[in-house]
Amino acid sequence: MKPLPLAVHTAAQVRALDRHAIDDLHIPSYTLMTQAGEGAVVALRSCWPSKQRIAVVCGPGNNGGDGYVLARVARSMRIDVTVISLGDPAKLQGDARRAHDDFVAAGGVVQGWSEDCLAKAEVIVDAIFGTGLSRPLEPSMIERINAINECGVPILSLDIPSGLDADTGRVWGAAIMAERTISFIGLKLGFYLGEGPNYTGIVLYDDLDLPPGATDFVPPSALRIDEHTLAQLLPRRRRTTHKGQQGSVLVIGGGIGMAGAARMAGEAALRAGAGLVTVATWRENVASITASRPELMCRGVEGAGDLSSLLERSDVIAVGPGLGQSEWARALLDVALESDKPTVIDADALNLLAQAPCSNSKWILTPHPGEAGRLLGISTADVQSDRLQAARDIAARYGGTVVLKGAGTLVVTGDSLPYICDQGNPGMASPGMGDVLTGVIAGIAAQTADLPGAARAGVLVHAMAGDMAARRGERGLLATDLFGYLPTCVNPAQRF
Repeated sequence: MKPLPLAVHTAAQVRALDRHAIDDLHIPSYTLMTQAGEGAVVALRSCWPSKQRIAVVCGPGNNGGDGYVLARVARSMRIDVTVISLGDPAKLQGDARRAHDDFVAAGGVVQGWSEDCLAKAEVIVDAIFGTGLSRPLEPSMIERINAINECGVPILSLDIPSGLDADTGRVWGAAIMAERTISFIGLKLGFYLGEGPNYTGIVLYDDLDLPPGATDFVPPSALRIDEHTLAQLLPRRRRTTHKGQQGSVLVIGGGIGMAGAARMAGEAALRAGAGLVTVATWRENVASITASRPELMCRGVEGAGDLSSLLERSDVIAVGPGLGQSEWARALLDVALESDKPTVIDADALNLLAQAPCSNSKWILTPHPGEAGRLLGISTADVQSDRLQAARDIAARYGGTVVLKGAGTLVVTGDSLPYICDQGNPGMASPGMGDVLTGVIAGIAAQTADLPGAARAGVLVHAMAGDMAARRGERGLLATDLFGYLPTCVNPAQRF
């Protein structure tokens, strides 16, 4: 299959690309449908080469038409194909009708839905609904989608899992849980937002052989964070470099009983390549942090006045891991923000900021959905229902760069295109992962003047390290398991 593009589009933008191909490039619409069906067969054979019995479930529109093309081509390859129509084929129109008729003319048989229509299938192709779905499904359709999901065989979705909103990742009552999704012409926002990551499986891509540059005709709504951009932000170091040239990070956090959070953030900053890292923490935490990671400098601070000299010597501040919300915590946060140095804000520092909102162009805010809700005064569910808008609203209200954590982490800076991280795994939903991310971002920020770039790079590096650590299994993954993989990820010049 083709490599995934960086651009991510809304459903309307993909339709505009489709119209551009038809109207301006003069590619017949049925040619595009044929390319989609043929590309889907290639994906099918590549993913499941030994499977010989497939069921293609076709809907009433062009997505169903793609399915009919796939079925016709698969039959020509002597694959046992069962085609199930979830609508009346006589009501098909345009290219979908032509695809159906070509399938029948080639000897194919279309049957209606029945309780045992999928019984013999080794793979199911979902060609029910495309990107235009924007309404709740009828109960009968929900029942059929649930039945498909319960078959226990791999599912290939054409263009998008049926039932998933292409723009928000909302599920319209039920959605196909695909093992693979092959996306045509453009990647869809809904793959990465809301519930999308739970349903798309591994995303494949086919540009339908459009001419080079054709998909640039419509500007995207977001960009994927690409590994190769790390080499630009984190070039190979000169032989004569020294630690003083790699930036100094001050981690402020670790209130009573929370030494671990600050310690993890500090080590993460070191692992990300910062030259010097100091942890300013509750006095009783100093011994344990120093003993467990002697490369960290550690200072006990009783109040804001103890931070002055530490702030002067730092290039980047990371505040929040294990900070708490006490008067001590508030005082430390206030003096950190007064320093006007690049600052990564996380955890309780975000909760304190929500209580006294202000704006700053030189910080990176890293909320999870609950913290994002508090920053905006809305519920976590409201944040998750439209993650992209929530991230934009935080950036508009608070300034700087916003990293909205979760599956499909978003990085938003002002009016610039948002970025999406499509790496990472469910095992990273464990204590301390956010503290490690804070440290990684701060460590990279110490090495570059590009704060938004550091946020994007930090998110990607963190996700890549998480995926490497999860090779042993996702369940039971610890935040500290990432430490051994971070140096590999922040040395891209040695990898590519």
